[in-house]
Amino acid sequence: MLAVIVLAGLAGPILAYPQRWQVPVVVGELFMGVVLGRTGLGYLKDSDPTFTFLAAIGFGLVMFVAGTHVPIRDHRLQRSLGRGTARAALVGAGSAVLGVVVASAFGTGHAALYAVLMASSSAALILPIIDSLDLHGEQVLQLLPQVAIADAACIVALPLAIDPVHAGRAALGAAVVILAGAAIYGVLAYLEREGYRHRLHHVSEERHFALELRISLVILFSLSAIASRSYVSVMLAGFVFGLAVAAIGEPRRLARQLFAITEGFFGPLFFVWLGASLNLRALGARPTLILLGVLLGVGALLSHALARLTGAPLSLSSLAAAQLGVPVAAATVGTNLHVLLPGESAALILGALVTVAAATIAGGVAARKQRVNAPG
Repeated sequence: MLAVIVLAGLAGPILAYPQRWQVPVVVGELFMGVVLGRTGLGYLKDSDPTFTFLAAIGFGLVMFVAGTHVPIRDHRLQRSLGRGTARAALVGAGSAVLGVVVASAFGTGHAALYAVLMASSSAALILPIIDSLDLHGEQVLQLLPQVAIADAACIVALPLAIDPVHAGRAALGAAVVILAGAAIYGVLAYLEREGYRHRLHHVSEERHFALELRISLVILFSLSAIASRSYVSVMLAGFVFGLAVAAIGEPRRLARQLFAITEGFFGPLFFVWLGASLNLRALGARPTLILLGVLLGVGALLSHALARLTGAPLSLSSLAAAQLGVPVAAATVGTNLHVLLPGESAALILGALVTVAAATIAGGVAARKQRVNAPG
């Protein structure tokens, strides 16, 4: 079964290989999960306890890596923090209105969830696109804090929005996890400042102990245990720990080790599991859910287009609408809590893929404009 899962995960790199397509690796992994899971052949059972447990580990690691991608230490982000915050707030206000409209039109009662989804931006997806296309300039600098703030705020808000009946409990649990993450940051910052981390790194590298990876996994799983006991998802635990590591500065050796363990095994396994858990046949039984997914994607593009009022180019505002982590988390958590309608999780993923396609096109447009306007 593991051999099949890892083999299925290779569809991600195969689809992502043509650079001009700019297809995220997770698209192929999700697709193979759909083919082998509930919708397709039924070989992979998302309810299998071992499969589910390994996927939960992958979920936490994926969100940890997403947190480390937030450029907290980037001085460019700090200089543009004010305008980026204003743009994120403007997008959030527009998303709140559109969330109410879409939820009322489909009668799902998930206005808060849709608002969070449409307001979100995926730093783990957008930043690699910016780097691969070599986008730069003042407008791109102002985009960084907007994406970082939206990504962090929406991941914190998601547990409250997806299960409003238990919002108080979720808010308390989120506060506990955030405080624990702050304490971890304080300890790690002290160890970095006093040089203990550097000494540990030297011994680990010299003796091949992989101590940084081992300790990082201990912290991640401990924080995930706190999250589980506090009735919030491991999603928040992974992201908070990732932010703490990003604030200190992720060691290159640890980055390589985490890349290997996450992107090589646990990440693909999680996305294949997620694809296997989606029931796309429910979309066929209820075609309105296809329309819901499309409208969620279009709504995200419209709400982010409001940044145009502050001078942001439409191509970059569309790029900022790219979302994947938050919709994936919503589909995963919603499925586990049984708070979504049949097929609604697939509609959330469809909405995310609409924004990914639009962001891919928008990134290419921005790159062409940049080349045309370049001196010489």
